[in-house]
Amino acid sequence: MKRLFLHGLLFVWIFGVCTHGVARPPNFVVIFTDDLGYGDLGVQGHPSLRTPNLDRMAAEGARFTDFYSAAPVCTPSRAALLTGRYPLRSGMCQMGSSRSVLFPNSPGGLPPGEVTVAELLREAGYATAHVGKWHLGIHPGSRPQDQGFDQTFGLPYSNDMDAVPGLTKGAAMSPQPPADGWNVPLLRNGTVVEQPADQTLLTRRYTDESLAFIRAHKERPFFLYLAHSMPHVPLFASPRFKGRSARGLYGDTVEEIDASTGEILAALRAEGLAENTLVIFTSDNGPWLTQGSQGGSAGLLREGKGSTWEGGMRVPCIAWMPGTLQPSVISEPVSALDIFPTLAAIAEIALPKGVELDGRNVAPVVLEGASMPDRPFFYYRGDEIYACRVGPWKLHVRTRDGYGGSAAEVHNPGLLYHLPNDPSERHDRAANHPEVVARLRGLIAAQQASVRPGPPQLQ
Repeated sequence: MKRLFLHGLLFVWIFGVCTHGVARPPNFVVIFTDDLGYGDLGVQGHPSLRTPNLDRMAAEGARFTDFYSAAPVCTPSRAALLTGRYPLRSGMCQMGSSRSVLFPNSPGGLPPGEVTVAELLREAGYATAHVGKWHLGIHPGSRPQDQGFDQTFGLPYSNDMDAVPGLTKGAAMSPQPPADGWNVPLLRNGTVVEQPADQTLLTRRYTDESLAFIRAHKERPFFLYLAHSMPHVPLFASPRFKGRSARGLYGDTVEEIDASTGEILAALRAEGLAENTLVIFTSDNGPWLTQGSQGGSAGLLREGKGSTWEGGMRVPCIAWMPGTLQPSVISEPVSALDIFPTLAAIAEIALPKGVELDGRNVAPVVLEGASMPDRPFFYYRGDEIYACRVGPWKLHVRTRDGYGGSAAEVHNPGLLYHLPNDPSERHDRAANHPEVVARLRGLIAAQQASVRPGPPQLQ
């Protein structure tokens, strides 16, 4: 069904070009890191990590202070990024299952009926490529080549999966993880090109693949989705970067990603594409704090990966498009859900009919510095809403640490925080603002009543 209505979008794009006088649609590059924390960049205040390329990107573009992933772990957050929908709608979150992400033996994946931003753009004439980690399914219908990507190169899931028999417990969080500890395959268009993948070269190979795609498609509009495997454990860096960072192996991997981003921006400049390419850099969720020194930092935010405290879902985000996007710092709450409708709006492509998106077009915020009306953002942990934010206020109705610890704690009426004044979520204001609590609880109830869960994919 989705193919039928998408075929008409190429006409929509051609009509838009003719009527608006646009010489060529813009290109899009989305760089998605894995487990990078809010505080893990120099521009975000890290005292020892050196990220000069990302710092420059932020100085030349827009840095978001309140950008959110749509889930606190990777499979659902990636589904939300590509579909613009809360993962509950596609069944890509935990629903009565002990698993919160897809595993190599999981039978499900991103349903074929979901419309991805790659499909939307490809039907409008874009060349599309996925490079890096996928983690949205390995079965026909759910693979990158089935979900709108002309070409794909990378790992099918997380780099700590496919552990070899007898691997020492805790090896993934070691400062010197065994290079032969995991048998994860490296795939090109569904075909294994190396198994096990040499993880020390993953970032380098992802970068080379991305650069080749950009140069090969410089004469037509393109969409590149570069999903780095790092800094998810086990951490590996190429010989050029290993041992270079004052932050240890974690810093080595982040500094290599920084250099990779710098190479991509430089290539766009060299090919005369920079002014017509929107680049977005962000992370799939917060830092994996239980990994000790091999995990990242959420800065002043509370908790990390797996939780719905700010540190679990508020992540770094930088947007860059020289000459179009003016240097700025944006504090408007924005999420990965908004990427789908925003790219469609910038490219002047009609949104798919009959698909209920949860994101909205934030191009006026990004390109013009405009303010937009407040709208709720729901913090899902699996299939349950744990918190809701509207404007400056965030209400927790349930809380739980990211990994381990006790069961979820239910809060009635709730824990209320004013995030601009209290980003670390330490001072509960519920008793002073019962009207705000009532409003946010009402929004949560309405969301729960209106969203229909998709068939579960993780069990």
